[in-house]
Amino acid sequence: MKSPPSSTYAAVSWVTVDQDHAGQRIDNFLINKLKGVPKSRIYRIMRKGEVRVNKGRVKPEYRLKDGDTIRVPPIRLEEKSTPKRPPDSFLHQLEASILFEDKGLIILNKPSGMAVHGGSGLSYGVIEALRASRPDAPYLELIHRLDRDTSGCLLIAKKRSYLRHLHEQIRTNQVRKHYRALVCGHWDLGKHHENAPLLKFTQSSGERMVRVDDKGKPSHTLFKPITMSKIASYMDIELFSGRTHQIRVHAAHCGHPVAGDDKYGVSDCNQSLKALGLKRLFLHAYRLEFEHPGTGQPFDIVAPLEQALINTLEKVENAT
Repeated sequence: MKSPPSSTYAAVSWVTVDQDHAGQRIDNFLINKLKGVPKSRIYRIMRKGEVRVNKGRVKPEYRLKDGDTIRVPPIRLEEKSTPKRPPDSFLHQLEASILFEDKGLIILNKPSGMAVHGGSGLSYGVIEALRASRPDAPYLELIHRLDRDTSGCLLIAKKRSYLRHLHEQIRTNQVRKHYRALVCGHWDLGKHHENAPLLKFTQSSGERMVRVDDKGKPSHTLFKPITMSKIASYMDIELFSGRTHQIRVHAAHCGHPVAGDDKYGVSDCNQSLKALGLKRLFLHAYRLEFEHPGTGQPFDIVAPLEQALINTLEKVENAT
């Protein structure tokens, strides 16, 4: 007979909100503080009034203020096993991909195939690996996400104030996001603004997908050709909204799916480019422009393409 998992009771704690956490919703604050506690349990203790701010009840959407005092009740926590540590090779690859770092920000040139976080059968992703390689870091959080197969610029906050500042810039479309992609065929649309609305859905197999649908969310992608050949076209792509799989679905909707895309692409094109050495999705978050949260100055970062993608581009250009 297995013994039940050991557990502990966290004592009542009193937390004073600092400037870095001011503006955060109380529910999100508790979710981060009480890691491992189900969200349903957190909302239940809030409904029952066990969480207090300045000795009063608050709703989950209450935004914290600098100096607020939060009462966090005792909560029974099951002790979890130590999370799996990523292999050293993964940690070294991650550290080698850092393009920029200062007191509040890390910018990675994320490799293709590396998930930004664990889940869906993965024990770890970029953020878990960073926390493992920097156990003394007080704060590390993803500012935005990239698909697992997409490479390029990824922002990680080392301070809550940087996360909040950049989230606000993203929300108000002050962050310019440029991608580079190889798309199938000779691009014949010139400079093209694609505004087809996008809708997420789940197939009968359980696979999550996105399609163009009038019931979907407003979406805006700007496609600009850089070089074109009969086989494929190399594109600069700017995102003005951040929908799931937006570039991939919009490119396919335009009749020029992204090269190497197994989900929305064309098999014949993918096979032809695979013969020229393409072994991955050719979609790369190439450049980010934003206001640096620490200095208030314009900041511009470029993530170079990996050599394998450059080699594919040369072969496409030389193909007849």
